[in-house]
Amino acid sequence: MNYRNDPRFSGIEPFERTCWLSSPTMHGKEQEWVDDAIRTNWVSTVGANIDEVEKAIAEKVGRKYSVGLASGTAALHLAIKFLGEKLYGKPIVGHGSLEGKRVFCSDMTFEATVNPILYEGGIPVFIDTEVESWNMDPVALEKAFEVFPDVKLVVIAHLYGTPTKIDEIKAICNEHGALLVEDAAESLGSTYNGIQTGTFGDASIISFNGNKIITGSSGGIFLCDSEEEAKKIRKWSTQSREDTPWYLHEELGYNYRMSNIIAGVVRGQLPYLEEHIAQKKAIRERYAQGLADLPVSLNPIPANCVPNYWLTCLLIEDSAMADFYRGDREEHWNSESGKSCPGEILSALKAFGAEGRPIWKPMHQQPIYKNHEFVTADGKCTTAKEGAPAEGRLDVGADIFRRGLCLPSDNKMTAEQQDKVIEIIHRCFA
Repeated sequence: MNYRNDPRFSGIEPFERTCWLSSPTMHGKEQEWVDDAIRTNWVSTVGANIDEVEKAIAEKVGRKYSVGLASGTAALHLAIKFLGEKLYGKPIVGHGSLEGKRVFCSDMTFEATVNPILYEGGIPVFIDTEVESWNMDPVALEKAFEVFPDVKLVVIAHLYGTPTKIDEIKAICNEHGALLVEDAAESLGSTYNGIQTGTFGDASIISFNGNKIITGSSGGIFLCDSEEEAKKIRKWSTQSREDTPWYLHEELGYNYRMSNIIAGVVRGQLPYLEEHIAQKKAIRERYAQGLADLPVSLNPIPANCVPNYWLTCLLIEDSAMADFYRGDREEHWNSESGKSCPGEILSALKAFGAEGRPIWKPMHQQPIYKNHEFVTADGKCTTAKEGAPAEGRLDVGADIFRRGLCLPSDNKMTAEQQDKVIEIIHRCFA
């Protein structure tokens, strides 16, 4: 449908420049540190930029050690590998540290949170989402331990920059002797009870992907409080080369180290973290005011959390959902007076030059993971191949995916641009 010809949108002009979901915001200092790396010829995986970024992130978050890596996914992989070996011992070459072991993990997240479990031969078991934070439900996690009491590793993600109920999650892990991997890829600068995310896991990670609150264009950080662990991660990330005059390898390694050029971009971004968070917060507040008269709500923020407001998301009330169909690769909807749906809003925004996105599709609905167990707060443990959920069964993540979308949240978006986004959303419900 061509929304620019739809009478509902009469008088709205296209954006002069694209209104992005969340794009990098450069300030100039990044170029200085990148140029310094090039001028001094430190362009590979050692250099002052890496040293400074590792030190600054550890201090900011409140961990003793950090290791700069090529991506947040690389950091997750090595975190999961390390804790897997800590739990189950060093595997034989060619096998993962979690070979055949179940791992509990967040269900509503990006696939990068989960894939490293498979890299290490593990079996993800997806834990449903809870309404108050859109993160892993502690009640569902407790139910999962009742079904699978032998599980010893849990992987959680702080969705869209809002911390999970980490004290409850950690208490459950401690009760069952399980270790915790904390995926703080989206939540740098967020706090839970005044404590920074990235401090709660037995191993934690941060991402500097291009759309994050600060960026290196890519890159990630592994965080821990053990010098031995940091040394191990650093070794694995540089192909596990032993400290000998020649190339000697006693265990499997990876080319995962952060480059000094990427670190230069991150180093230039770090002073602007709080400024970016303030800009993102202002965007959320403007959406809250401008959409208050519609049958929608924004992604929730629990009382004891201060998020970094990375993305503002919208959830349509069930009674205001227009009739729609969503398959694996396409969706269709009917325009209805007073109602709308995520697909219609995203399509209308795109027609005028604004970028939004669907909510993360839950992992238990992904074709690659359709045979994996999924546990809800009512204690049900099923797999997608067993068919549609029974009447009345909880599936919070699927419901949020059905009714939710991510709004343009770029911190360079002007008030006028955001007002136009808000007007387009209003017209969708006309």
